[in-house]
Amino acid sequence: MNALNRDMVDTNTYTERVIQFGEGNFLRAFANWMIHKMNKQAGFDAGVVAIQPINQGLIKLLNEQDGLYTLYLNGIKNGKAISEYEVIDCIQRGINPYENYNDYLINAENPDLRFVISNTTEAGIAYNVNDKLENTPQSSFPGKLTSLLYKRFQFFGGASDKGMIIIPCELIDKNGYHLKRIVLQYADDWNLGSDFIEWINEDNIFCNTLVDRIVPGYPRDKMETITKTLGYKDNLVVEGEQFHLWVIEGPETIKEEIPAEACGLNIVFTNNMEPYRTRKVRILNGAHTSLVPVGYLYGINRVRESIEDPVVGEFLKDAIFNEICPTLDLPDAELNQFANDVLDRFKNPYLEHELISISLNSISKFKTRVLPSILEYIKKKNELPSHLLFSLASLITFYKGERGSESITLKDDEKVLKFFKTQWENQDTSTVVKTTLSNIDFWGIDLTTYKGLEQNVLKYLEAIQEKGMQNALKDFIK
Repeated sequence: MNALNRDMVDTNTYTERVIQFGEGNFLRAFANWMIHKMNKQAGFDAGVVAIQPINQGLIKLLNEQDGLYTLYLNGIKNGKAISEYEVIDCIQRGINPYENYNDYLINAENPDLRFVISNTTEAGIAYNVNDKLENTPQSSFPGKLTSLLYKRFQFFGGASDKGMIIIPCELIDKNGYHLKRIVLQYADDWNLGSDFIEWINEDNIFCNTLVDRIVPGYPRDKMETITKTLGYKDNLVVEGEQFHLWVIEGPETIKEEIPAEACGLNIVFTNNMEPYRTRKVRILNGAHTSLVPVGYLYGINRVRESIEDPVVGEFLKDAIFNEICPTLDLPDAELNQFANDVLDRFKNPYLEHELISISLNSISKFKTRVLPSILEYIKKKNELPSHLLFSLASLITFYKGERGSESITLKDDEKVLKFFKTQWENQDTSTVVKTTLSNIDFWGIDLTTYKGLEQNVLKYLEAIQEKGMQNALKDFIK
């Protein structure tokens, strides 16, 4: 059976307008898929040159397949479980700068180049003091980018229309801001001159972004079946969920250059992405964290099964729509749509998320993902969010390390585990609750100072202890 190439499938060739640092699963299932859609449906004509950001990578495989790969999207779409696939053809070629640095750097001379996209892991946007302009290549991604931008600045004589729109996808807050900061640091370290620094500041746009799509990656265990279905060998098959969201923070002009709306893509252009980041953390991540101790102690092992359960599913929906969404400053329609999308993602039959795996470091997760909703709800409503407090009581119970007659393998910071081991071995439930809620190391504040909070958490915890989670939860949602 032949390997995938451009002779065997109907593909297009596009103008190289995007340089992309990273050739891994996420970018190919996320940004490249969107570029592919805009090329097909909106005449975007954006070809991608993929740059391997570290010494080991997939560029050789990618070039062997002429930049092509098959993308499977699996999940809930328009209310139905759908698995669909297509060949993505926007990547025109790949370059390994560790082997062909000049091939990499000459991209700076391309007058059509307009966009930089990256995903070099959370550690990728980092300063390396050992990077120098004369390195071939620089070790860090920001170092490589600075070298490319400086070459472009020199070649085009600092022309303002040859600046780039730089859209990093690394999962760190204010990723564009930090990338620009490091580029400017290199410009200063390498004595690249005030004119270059002015060109970076005035003619290049560094966007902060938020990206959201679950990408399980290469479906190794399914490849025999997939290969038979496709009729060709593809060493770069990638799977992703149907849901996607790309929030890009920058000037209004960016929207005019990226025809997302014409394709129905869920790309949000904004001058302030914080409400969207907060929405994701509170609703998506917060729902996950709120669910884990409740669903797991109820006797359920997976996220999808939790949503499908009439009791646990109702509990989580009420928590999301009645207690989390009202704390957020976005239009109700947007919040409700996002919340419904989250529930569809949780119900995805093609992805099995184990609750116990999500339970890793649940105390710190609860602090950042759920506690802000609790405190904002109290502030706005002047009352307590009962579902979120029931989840907090369940979390304290979870750290007892027992589910019926079986032990729970708890995974958290050693100090957290030692704290709960001591509490549950030596204290009564009221002391466990008081000591946990007043632990400023956990929460950053003393939660017992909020009127009625300690009493309610204790009430829910005692109900779980006395009745078991199943009966306690059923009584709670009556």
